[in-house]
This record gives sequence, C-alpha cells and structure tokens, in this order.
Amino acid sequence: MTAVLVLLVAVAALTGHTLVNATRWLRRPTPGPVEVTEAVAVLLPLRDEAGRVTPCLRALLAQRGVPGLRIVVLDDGSTDGTADVVRAVAGDDPRLTLLTGVAPPAGWLGKPHACWQLAGRTDPAPTVLAFVDADVVLTPYAVAAAVTELRAADATLLSPYPRILVRTAADRLVQPLLQWLWLTFLPLRAMERSARPSLAAAGGQFLVVDRAGYLRAGGHAAVADRVLEDIELARAVKRAGGRIALADGSRLAACRMYETWPELRDGYTKSLWASFGHPAAAAVVVILLLALYTAPPLVAVAALAAGAPTVAGVAFLAYLSGVAGRALTARSTGGRAWPDALAHPVSVVVLGWLTLRSYHLRKRRRLTWRGRPVT
Repeated sequence: MTAVLVLLVAVAALTGHTLVNATRWLRRPTPGPVEVTEAVAVLLPLRDEAGRVTPCLRALLAQRGVPGLRIVVLDDGSTDGTADVVRAVAGDDPRLTLLTGVAPPAGWLGKPHACWQLAGRTDPAPTVLAFVDADVVLTPYAVAAAVTELRAADATLLSPYPRILVRTAADRLVQPLLQWLWLTFLPLRAMERSARPSLAAAGGQFLVVDRAGYLRAGGHAAVADRVLEDIELARAVKRAGGRIALADGSRLAACRMYETWPELRDGYTKSLWASFGHPAAAAVVVILLLALYTAPPLVAVAALAAGAPTVAGVAFLAYLSGVAGRALTARSTGGRAWPDALAHPVSVVVLGWLTLRSYHLRKRRRLTWRGRPVT
C-alpha cells in the first residue's frame, strides 16, 4: 500500500507541475494582427520535400506584419524535384531566394549544415532569423508574432512550439509526448532565468533567433555533429551568455511531422538516444516513467483481482492523475485531449520501445535519415 501511495503522490506532484507551467509560465504569443519593423529572414532547408512543401511555402509568402521579410530556401541535394516545386509556387516573388546546397563535409550532419548555409546567405543581414521546417504551416501573422515575443522575452532564442497534427492511432500515442515531457518535467521559469546550458529545450520546426546572438553562439557550426541540433543550439546560446524561451505556438503554426508509422518510428529512433545520452541514464528514465504512468492501471487491476479494493482505488487515482496531466498538456498546446489521454500508459510503453530501438540501431551503426547516416 505504501508504494502505491508514493506513486500517487509522485504522479499528482508532476501533474501539479504541469498545471503551474501551463497556466503561469508558458508563453503564448498573440497570433495577430501585429507588426514588426525589423528585417527578418525566414530560412527553409529542404531535402526531398516535393510532396509536402507547397502549403509551407504558400503560408510563408502570405506572411503579414513584417515589411522587411525575406524568405531563403535551400535545396539540400533533393532528388524528387523539390526545387521545381519551389519555383512553381514562388513564381517571380522577389522576397524569395532559392539556393542550391552543397553536401555536408566530414563532421557535419545534414540539417545543421543546411541551416548554416542558409544563415550565411542572408544579404543584406537581417536582425532576426526564423528557421522553419517544410512540414510547418504558419498562420498569417506567425513570424511577426514570434519576433514580437522574442523581443518581449528579452531572449536570444525563442522556440514557439507548433500544434502537432495527429491523424492515426500511432500519431495519437506518440506525438503528444513531446509537449507532455517538457511541460511535465521542465521548470519553464527556471529554464528562462538560469544560465545553465543543461536546462534547455527547443523545437527545430519553428525557431526564432536574434542574428547577432546566434553568431555569438557559433550558430549551427557549434552543433555541426549533433542529432538534436535544436536543443544543442539553445544550449550554445546559453553558453554564449544569451537567454532562451519556450512558447506555445499552437496558434501560430501547425505541423504534421510524419505521414506514416515507419516515418514516425524511424524519426524518433534516429534521435532518442541523443535525448538521454548514456544508456544507463535512458534505462533509469524509462523505468521511472513506466513505474509512474504504466504500472498504476496494472496494479489497480491486479489489486481488484486479489481482493484489495483500497489498493486498487489508490492505484486508479494515480492512473487518473497521469491522464489528467496528459489532458492538461493537450488543452494547453492545441492538442486532442480525449480520449487520447486515457491511453497514456500505452504511450509510455511505446516511448520505451522506441528508446530501446534507438540505442540498439545506434550500436549497430544502422541509424540513417533521409538517406544519410546519423552516426
């Protein structure tokens, strides 16, 4: 009984932390209308994105509130006609420049190298850089609102996390864990105030940085070989004396990260090992998550079968508390709360399996992404 009570208290405390983060410390940029006078460059790296880049490009070309907006697109060795799609969508719009990338040299991964090439080709130099992925669709004032929030936060880097679109059962099990993890376990206020690089989070789908601070931090050259280049860039900014901030960008952007289960599985597999570092640390975290969020419903069922209704009731309360944290995260970030939150214990099991798969394939040197080796 004591162990089950400890589980209940621990899960309830974490859900309470989620509530505090979501209601007090999570930044929520105004979606518009808003206008900025700074020169802003939106940077879009593309590799084999012909099938899904059109909505992203149209949204970028429809941006309002940024008179000095420039859009720089890099075709990073695509073989599917991505550059042709960009030309067809952009037409003769003078705000958009299409570049042809070069292959990453030794010691560089593909995305950091593409972003670094983009950052070095913004002439005349803007004061703000906005990195966007091809699967992100921005609302009309998204860039202006993000730049306004960057300045309001007095930050060097702002990560306005998009609303993650889910369509399949696999999506609903896995994708909401991204927001849930940082809202539940990351002290947002301390992250903004602390100079510790280890206390950092960011999402590369939509990232806004002060250009001068970005260069002081070494830009993407400082994270050339990092799989999680977004988080590592945030840490580099902190090491250079800058500040970072995280925001709910669900009213500014939407993102459909993966179209199929194999894409989702492989996308997480390529990077989860980098999230945890040493395998022992990953094992501890996964075991802890399973104990807190997957064990309670199992204990409740077992206790009922054993004729211990009090233990079953406490375990069920622990399960409901975890469900509440998941639902609260969804409501706070534009996600779907019900009935998805009820399957939270299964989500944690899937996360554990993906983590195990990530370390297994990395050990065998079989991790790849978009046709390039990851490690």
